[in-house]
Amino acid sequence: MIPPGFIQDLLARVDIVDIVGRHVELKKAGINHKGLCPFHGEKSPSFIVSPSRQTYHCFGCGVHGNAIGFLMEHTGAGFIEAVEDLAQQVGMQVPQDERSPAEIQRAQAQKAHQLSLTDILAKATEHYRKQLKGNARAIDYLKRRGLTGTIAAQFGLGYAPEGWRALASAFASYDDPLLVEAGLVILQDDPGKSAEEQRRYDRFRDRIMFPIRNVQGEVIGFGGRVLDKGEPKYLNSPETPVFSKGRELYGLYEGRTGLRQRGYALVVEGYMDVVALAQHGFNNAVATLGTACTADHVHKLFRFTESVIFSFDGDAAGRRAAGRALEAALPHATDTRSIKFLFLPSEHDPDSYVRELGSEAFERCVERALPLSRQLIDHCGEGLDLGSAEGRARLLANAKPLWQQLPQGLLKRQLLGELARMAQLPDQELMDLWQAGEPRRPAARQERRSPSHSADDAPWDGPPPDLDELAYAQSGQPDMPDAGPSPAGQAPARKPGGEKKPWSKDRKDWKEWKKREQDETYGLPRHQPASPRDHALRMLLLHCAWWELLSDQDHQLLHELPGEHGEVVAWLERYLVNHGPGPWSVLQAALEEEGLLELAQRASGGRLHASDDELQLEDFQRLLRKLWISRLEEESRQLSAGPVTPAVLDQLRGLRQRIQELKAN
Repeated sequence: MIPPGFIQDLLARVDIVDIVGRHVELKKAGINHKGLCPFHGEKSPSFIVSPSRQTYHCFGCGVHGNAIGFLMEHTGAGFIEAVEDLAQQVGMQVPQDERSPAEIQRAQAQKAHQLSLTDILAKATEHYRKQLKGNARAIDYLKRRGLTGTIAAQFGLGYAPEGWRALASAFASYDDPLLVEAGLVILQDDPGKSAEEQRRYDRFRDRIMFPIRNVQGEVIGFGGRVLDKGEPKYLNSPETPVFSKGRELYGLYEGRTGLRQRGYALVVEGYMDVVALAQHGFNNAVATLGTACTADHVHKLFRFTESVIFSFDGDAAGRRAAGRALEAALPHATDTRSIKFLFLPSEHDPDSYVRELGSEAFERCVERALPLSRQLIDHCGEGLDLGSAEGRARLLANAKPLWQQLPQGLLKRQLLGELARMAQLPDQELMDLWQAGEPRRPAARQERRSPSHSADDAPWDGPPPDLDELAYAQSGQPDMPDAGPSPAGQAPARKPGGEKKPWSKDRKDWKEWKKREQDETYGLPRHQPASPRDHALRMLLLHCAWWELLSDQDHQLLHELPGEHGEVVAWLERYLVNHGPGPWSVLQAALEEEGLLELAQRASGGRLHASDDELQLEDFQRLLRKLWISRLEEESRQLSAGPVTPAVLDQLRGLRQRIQELKAN
């Protein structure tokens, strides 16, 4: 936990004009400073920084906050990272949180190890850049691809020379195991030789090098492209403690400002596509790292923008890639977001298209991008004869699992209506068909009748059943016997407790019965959220002060929750930085003002009330441990599915030890 007093002292020490001025060109305007807003494209400055209040505000897009909030919004840093960055600038020591000494020591060791790896990767980046300057063949290749020295410097492009051990000239100890762990050097796995005798050689040889940076600007890996013919055309760094292909995006660090200026992210498939598009003015492009687009990729993008356009080649491979991107994007397609798909002619990729036809032609392609709803229908109906009943049935069979991944909202409802019209079915009939296989909600009153009653039975016209018996039956007690129908003329058996009073409309229980007719869930126990993620988010919203008690790792875990959960967490952190913790009623008003209340309640399992949650911090921490265990088990499964190397085995052992520790607590 970082004490609130420390945050106030820190903000009093820093000068927001100096902090913002490192990222935005500011000019004095009376008592304030003014500049072009870095969060949206504008020609006239409306971004004001106030040294007296130590805040910033844009009158164009409405963003506002303090120095911590600016770093979080502009650099994508988390709360802890922003605080540590500012504290380091003014020479303050961030107080330790309330983790155990063993946990703190483990976290510090892990962070130090990661810093060692990023230091080595940064040193390799400089080495590759120097090699590029001295290699005429590599420079000529980049010029033939239409790149200038300015754009090459912006992206830190380099060259890995030929030779098996060229990196030996850049590092004093070529046998340093960190070079292997960072993915720069390959250690030959020969069981018959000792560690000293194992053969070592450079992973990247005779390739143009593309440094991959995280959102903080640290180099975490590389992509290498061959200059001539060769396989593989692109070679990526392996998975390391600082690099995960399924979570990182090439060009995101370089394109942060472009994302906000243009208002959308353009997702392409290759490193060269990103650099070429930036060369022609599209500085908002990012690329997946030799893997299909994942839900983590989409989630990360939506921390920077509310609009994403996927660009693919028009060939069969591009269509397949678009299908995978569609599945990754569906859980994030809320009513306030825009997701589109752009397909280029089969003979082009974004790099070749923008070089041959120019930026204006590519801009027109962007304007014609298909919305997610149209792409889903085209994807599901590809190759089908929708003029036949069989083709329409196949369309619905393909669309149903994709439609179910959409979050609840108007988009989901409208898409169902469009699919129903294409299948020549009434909307409600399709809704009933698709919801038949979903988990059943609390059953309606008529569905709780005795099995002896048929669907054709006449409505009950006698006195209402005993409410105590009905509530007992609805509670799902396992030992409640099914007595079956009562013999003719015999009153139903009653549980002990006295004689039943004569029924009349004036009795209080008749009013209760009428309430049950109006609300079929009346009197039923409140259901807990459907998953630990729902429950954790619900508790955090009701007790937002707990956020400051969590560790940096817990913050990151919550930020990386997929879909709407992570979106609400990101909003909550920004809110707490600017306004501090408060009761649920205050948060509720803020969410409603920003149009996010429905999303927050949906992501946390239903409508929230201040009186709903009486659980303690210990209960919340138990939920976090469950989330950590699920996360670590998934990482273990992913590692186990790939090639098994000594480094992977070490990572697996560490993960399993951590899982056992969490389960023991």
